Amino acid sequence: MAQQGSQFDAQQFDAKMNDMLLEKGADFFTEYDEVYDSFDLMGLQENLLRGIYAYGFEKPSAIQQRGIVPFIKGLDVIQQAQSGTGKTATFCSGILQQLDSNLVECQALVLAPTRELANQIEKVMRALGDYLNVKIHACVGGTTGVHVVVGTPGCVSDMLRRKSLKPNYIKMFVLDEADEMLSRGFKDQIYDIFQCMPEKIQVGVFSATMPPEALEITRKFMNKPVRILVKRDELTLEGIQQFYVDVEKEDWKLDTLCDLYETLAITQSVIFVNTRRKVDWLTDKMRSRDHTVSATHGDMDQNTRDVIMREFRSGSGRFGRKGVAINFITKNDERMFLDMQQFYNVLIQELPSNVADLV
Repeated sequence: MAQQGSQFDAQQFDAKMNDMLLEKGADFFTEYDEVYDSFDLMGLQENLLRGIYAYGFEKPSAIQQRGIVPFIKGLDVIQQAQSGTGKTATFCSGILQQLDSNLVECQALVLAPTRELANQIEKVMRALGDYLNVKIHACVGGTTGVHVVVGTPGCVSDMLRRKSLKPNYIKMFVLDEADEMLSRGFKDQIYDIFQCMPEKIQVGVFSATMPPEALEITRKFMNKPVRILVKRDELTLEGIQQFYVDVEKEDWKLDTLCDLYETLAITQSVIFVNTRRKVDWLTDKMRSRDHTVSATHGDMDQNTRDVIMREFRSGSGRFGRKGVAINFITKNDERMFLDMQQFYNVLIQELPSNVADLV
């Protein structure tokens, strides 16, 4: 969950988007409005479709409906949508569709602002490409014999400098969370990396916002890009019912939670709380009432968290994004309620299906 002070700011999002559309970018990109309601209609190769459906996608999200096809057509693209709305699977599908598996050279480079996100992108691409004969590499060393490299600007710059990454065959270059990378000061490194790329290369920029500095950098890289925009009112996911329960007092949340487990047929759930201390407290309380519970939070090392989430995912399979979100609200929580609705819409993309999210 976003820390206090970093929640999604709807007014700022709209202001930056309008600034780009009306003043900064109207003469630079063209709009792309084609919508494909099914993955089957996108012209994807059969083994990629198998990977998409095996991963658990049934119907493409709003950004996937608009964004996959122009990318697989080889167009430069600027795609704007909030994090968690399916952008990762959009460009992963576009990359996988265009790879030549017989050419065992790096053909696609994906830049991400953090190592954690780079690893996540690698996992998604591996899963979607499970039935394809392709090799994906998260940027932690040499890259011999891989088709796609995913990494942070710093790591990729170092590998190019050491010539452990050869750019000769790279034909796709993706910037994920472009606004986040610029805010972290990666502008010069991104420029340096792009200077090493072949002259003819497809560029995809994926970002929640497009502030002027992001538009500036894309102008230098891109050739007649198309822009795909998913507005905030298109982000709500079908199949997720959301409720809230006024529990009046904080002390009543545990009993209410346990009552729900006794009343509803819940096979798996994710419970979100607002402090690490409460994670441990609630885990102990639930276990004492004979519930099987695993805990994860930022104080745990990454390997432990990966194991917990892998076990959680393997316990359910993925059968589409249907579920229930139930919010326990006291008077002190009411101001957070609207933010939580947006949070669920973003987060549920990354969770296994048939999940009831309990706060």
